[in-house]
Amino acid sequence: MALRVLRKNNQLFLMKIVVTGTRGIPDIMGGVETHCEELFPRIAEKGFDVTVIRRTNYVKDDLTEWKGVKLLDIESPKKKSFEAIVHTFRAINRAKKMGTDILHIHAVGPALLVPYAKALGMKVVFTHHGPDYDRDKWGLAAKTVLRLGERLGCMFADEVIVISDVIRNLIKEKYGRTRHVRLIYNGVSQPEICDFPEYFNELGIEKGKYILGMCRFVPEKNLHHLIAAYAKIKETSPGIRLVLAGDTDFEDDYSRGLKETARKNGVVLTGFIKGKRLHSLLTHCRCYCLPSSHEGLPIALLEAMSYGVKVVVSDIPANLEVGLPGNDYFPTGDVDTLAEKLKGIVDGPLEHVAYDMSKYDWDKIAGQVSEIYRNLQ
Repeated sequence: MALRVLRKNNQLFLMKIVVTGTRGIPDIMGGVETHCEELFPRIAEKGFDVTVIRRTNYVKDDLTEWKGVKLLDIESPKKKSFEAIVHTFRAINRAKKMGTDILHIHAVGPALLVPYAKALGMKVVFTHHGPDYDRDKWGLAAKTVLRLGERLGCMFADEVIVISDVIRNLIKEKYGRTRHVRLIYNGVSQPEICDFPEYFNELGIEKGKYILGMCRFVPEKNLHHLIAAYAKIKETSPGIRLVLAGDTDFEDDYSRGLKETARKNGVVLTGFIKGKRLHSLLTHCRCYCLPSSHEGLPIALLEAMSYGVKVVVSDIPANLEVGLPGNDYFPTGDVDTLAEKLKGIVDGPLEHVAYDMSKYDWDKIAGQVSEIYRNLQ
């Protein structure tokens, strides 16, 4: 392991990286959270001093370190409009006191405070995970703030990482920024093929006889479209179930209504799951469906692909960038076409697909991010 050291007052120190903009790691729901959970232990292995600052509302452990990454918990209000920005402000102040060399901020909301971190003298890397202002859950005021966060992050960060070519083109067109912008995809771990018959018995499902949806229960994921499509085919495809793995951070009218509709249609709700439960569902599902209207580069889709699962996804730009066969896409919001595609899959032979996952390698990604840190020394 090559240690990343800096000389300060004639003494050598490991380069100190502080990460904020995420709810935290490990085993906390969310795409940014999964990204950080996979990436930063690999960064720490390369000899960096890495601290992830977590939001106490989501932490269910008393860990201070995990896989070489230091964990620091800071309180934030559990109110979706203020949570991220208040926590990021507190995290930046703590990072300054810690003598941070590089602050790595994730997502456009927290990026609102990139200029503040720069004013405190820190070098800043900003990872743009997608235009969150397009999410249905936000009102006009929140969308305006998120757009401003994107602008300030893209204008003032020393380095900008984008997780898809769609986002790279977006910031080029909107802000004219092309220098110090790096395209580094999300990654996916090696699949953990496994059986968990006790869990399947608990859920009341059989191998190869269920459609899997795996994401947060928020409007832009369009799980209500998936349930509606399933309702159209379940009577003529007996024995096929729909399993939704996930939950919501903030219970609201949408999530409550979604769960009620799911129960009425015989949908299996697992709640938020990780580990062997999730791996077993991915191993044995008939297909995976992601009907979203908004994504950055969906890690859940990449996970399903890593298991060789047949997938059906909406034709939004982020999903199209993955480069699936044309028949795997359906027009966003078109429930009838989605139902037809699902019907064809569940009534046909069980398929295993050999996707090319080479560009979604977390070890390669960690090397690319480490290079950015080194160049900022």
